[in-house]
Amino acid sequence: MKAILGDHVIAESDDLVEAHGYQYFPASTVRKDWLVKAPKTASDLECPHGVQFYDVVIDGKRHPRAAWSYESPRPAMQQVGGRFGFWEDVKLG
Repeated sequence: MKAILGDHVIAESDDLVEAHGYQYFPASTVRKDWLVKAPKTASDLECPHGVQFYDVVIDGKRHPRAAWSYESPRPAMQQVGGRFGFWEDVKLG
Protein backbone atom coordinates (compact mmCIF):
# COMPACT_ATOMS: atom_id res chain seq x y z
CA MET A 1 0.00 0.00 0.00
CA LYS A 2 1.08 3.58 -0.63
CA ALA A 3 0.42 6.90 1.06
CA ILE A 4 0.11 9.36 -1.81
CA LEU A 5 -0.12 13.14 -1.95
CA GLY A 6 -0.82 14.31 -5.47
CA ASP A 7 1.65 12.28 -7.51
CA HIS A 8 4.19 11.91 -4.68
CA VAL A 9 4.55 8.66 -2.73
CA ILE A 10 5.17 9.56 0.92
CA ALA A 11 5.27 5.96 2.19
CA GLU A 12 5.04 2.49 0.70
CA SER A 13 4.87 -0.84 2.50
CA ASP A 14 3.04 -4.15 2.72
CA ASP A 15 3.73 -4.17 6.48
CA LEU A 16 0.80 -2.08 7.70
CA VAL A 17 -0.92 -2.13 11.05
CA GLU A 18 -4.58 -1.12 11.32
CA ALA A 19 -5.88 0.58 14.44
CA HIS A 20 -9.16 2.44 14.91
CA GLY A 21 -9.77 2.68 11.17
CA TYR A 22 -6.33 4.01 10.24
CA GLN A 23 -3.41 2.28 8.56
CA TYR A 24 0.05 2.80 10.05
CA PHE A 25 3.25 2.56 7.99
CA PRO A 26 6.65 1.61 9.45
CA ALA A 27 8.79 4.72 9.99
CA SER A 28 11.53 3.27 7.80
CA THR A 29 9.18 3.42 4.78
CA VAL A 30 8.19 7.08 5.22
CA ARG A 31 9.78 10.04 3.42
CA LYS A 32 10.56 11.87 6.65
CA ASP A 33 12.37 14.59 4.70
CA TRP A 34 8.87 15.78 3.70
CA LEU A 35 7.58 15.89 7.29
CA VAL A 36 7.82 18.92 9.57
CA LYS A 37 6.73 18.67 13.20
CA ALA A 38 3.55 20.64 13.80
CA PRO A 39 3.12 22.61 17.02
CA LYS A 40 1.18 20.62 19.60
CA THR A 41 -2.35 21.75 20.34
CA ALA A 42 -4.09 21.44 23.71
CA SER A 43 -5.85 18.34 22.38
CA ASP A 44 -2.51 16.83 21.31
CA LEU A 45 -1.11 17.39 24.79
CA GLU A 46 -4.08 15.54 26.30
CA CYS A 47 -3.51 12.46 24.14
CA PRO A 48 -2.40 9.60 26.41
CA HIS A 49 -0.21 8.14 23.63
CA GLY A 50 1.95 11.24 23.08
CA VAL A 51 0.72 12.11 19.60
CA GLN A 52 2.94 14.20 17.33
CA PHE A 53 1.40 15.59 14.16
CA TYR A 54 3.44 16.54 11.12
CA ASP A 55 2.84 18.90 8.26
CA VAL A 56 3.66 17.29 4.92
CA VAL A 57 5.67 19.76 2.82
CA ILE A 58 6.35 18.90 -0.81
CA ASP A 59 7.56 21.36 -3.43
CA GLY A 60 6.97 24.23 -1.01
CA LYS A 61 3.30 23.37 -0.45
CA ARG A 62 2.32 22.67 3.15
CA HIS A 63 -0.41 20.18 4.05
CA PRO A 64 -1.03 20.84 7.76
CA ARG A 65 -1.18 17.96 10.21
CA ALA A 66 -1.54 15.35 7.45
CA ALA A 67 0.64 12.77 9.23
CA TRP A 68 1.09 11.66 12.83
CA SER A 69 2.87 9.22 15.07
CA TYR A 70 2.60 8.23 18.71
CA GLU A 71 5.73 8.95 20.73
CA SER A 72 4.77 6.85 23.75
CA PRO A 73 1.81 4.61 22.95
CA ARG A 74 0.11 2.92 25.87
CA PRO A 75 -0.30 -0.88 25.77
CA ALA A 76 -3.61 -0.70 23.86
CA MET A 77 -1.86 1.09 20.98
CA GLN A 78 1.63 -0.43 21.31
CA GLN A 79 1.31 -2.04 17.87
CA VAL A 80 1.51 1.39 16.16
CA GLY A 81 4.63 2.57 18.01
CA GLY A 82 7.32 3.62 15.54
CA ARG A 83 4.76 3.98 12.75
CA PHE A 84 3.05 6.83 10.91
CA GLY A 85 -0.59 7.38 10.03
CA PHE A 86 -1.87 9.72 7.33
CA TRP A 87 -5.13 11.50 6.57
CA GLU A 88 -6.63 14.66 5.08
CA ASP A 89 -4.94 15.32 1.70
CA VAL A 90 -2.96 12.05 1.82
CA LYS A 91 -4.72 9.16 0.10
CA LEU A 92 -4.00 5.48 0.58
CA GLY A 93 -3.95 3.14 -2.35
